Amino acid sequence: MEKIRIAVRKFDPFESTLQKLWDLFCLKNNINIEAEMIPLELHDLYEETIFKKGLINGNWDIAHINTDWIFDAANEKAVLDLNSLIAENLPQNYPEGWHQSLLHLQQINNGTYGLPFHDGPECLIFRKDLFEDPIEKENFKKQFGYELHPPKTWKQFTEIAEFFNRPEQNLYGSVFAHYPDGHNMVFDFCLQLWTRGGSLLNTQNQIDINHKAAIEALDFYRTIANNKKAIHPQSKDFGSVEAGMAFAKGEAAMAINWFGFASMCEVIEESKIKGKVDITELPHDENHKTASLNVYWLYTIGTGSKHQKLAYDFLRFATTPESDKLLTNEGGIGCRKSTWNDIEINKTIPFYHKLETLHENALTLPQTPVWPKVAELIDKMVLKALESNIPSEKLLEETQNAILQII
Repeated sequence: MEKIRIAVRKFDPFESTLQKLWDLFCLKNNINIEAEMIPLELHDLYEETIFKKGLINGNWDIAHINTDWIFDAANEKAVLDLNSLIAENLPQNYPEGWHQSLLHLQQINNGTYGLPFHDGPECLIFRKDLFEDPIEKENFKKQFGYELHPPKTWKQFTEIAEFFNRPEQNLYGSVFAHYPDGHNMVFDFCLQLWTRGGSLLNTQNQIDINHKAAIEALDFYRTIANNKKAIHPQSKDFGSVEAGMAFAKGEAAMAINWFGFASMCEVIEESKIKGKVDITELPHDENHKTASLNVYWLYTIGTGSKHQKLAYDFLRFATTPESDKLLTNEGGIGCRKSTWNDIEINKTIPFYHKLETLHENALTLPQTPVWPKVAELIDKMVLKALESNIPSEKLLEETQNAILQII
């Protein structure tokens, strides 16, 4: 029997949504083709689709590709330019239905290499029940001399994390994703850098991380990561999904993670903190402003797929307002403006409308074919910083020299 193969980013809400959407799509269009959906972890997903050329050789028809990889995928001619298909049959309310920040990273050399699937920039997620508790507020003010509120600065972040760190109650001040997968710690490093006024690029637009703001960023990050009085002890083993689950189970007062993990707390069965969550912008250095990171997931079609027309029809169906809302109700993050402002969604997830504001401060990673290799080097550098006493200056200098070898 004929099959269409879909490489799915491993995450329960994605898997359940896609299965439901495929079943609805087949029912609506009287199609009798089975979809084989294979959930893959981040590293395996990149490996299977791009590195091993699975999208080129027809092994995958559709794949979840994130915007870190899309430049690479387009340059490798692994993913289909959708321009002609879009011109022939527009996705509903395209492009006005989406915020511009979700449409530009897949636009490469005048081509369009995917449609937005799942999003939610990085933010500070916190337990509003703890922050609003009168006793907690009183005790905090006595101890630190200022009002308890979501931290505006990284210094406040550390103080609040230490204040709420109560291992005997299985509650920790904060939770991070320190698993070295080329993503989580890289993103965290970038956020530390940007909220200190630093940049990944120099004035010539080349990647350069050997400077003062980067030293401050790495110094702070290695200090907080090793502060047993402030963070969840399993942070070093957690990817963003595991860190998100630990927060949803009520094991942390604060988390710096993707918006999706905040909304997940309101919709998944395992959540112990429904109605107790809120989000705000990230803390920053006293002399600089906040920042966020926007990396989003795309639906893409493989250049080697024998089912390109069918795949595109499914992509159009999977990105309708109804489908986008379904993804949100399953625990993912819809990408359409209509979902962000949906009354029902905001009843379930009261902070959902804040997505638009997060996008206003959201920065993106440099679009260069070598970014995955650069990310790997930054990942190794951050891991070394967390596990050794080598000065940050030296680590940054070594890493910058390694980066110069590949760019």
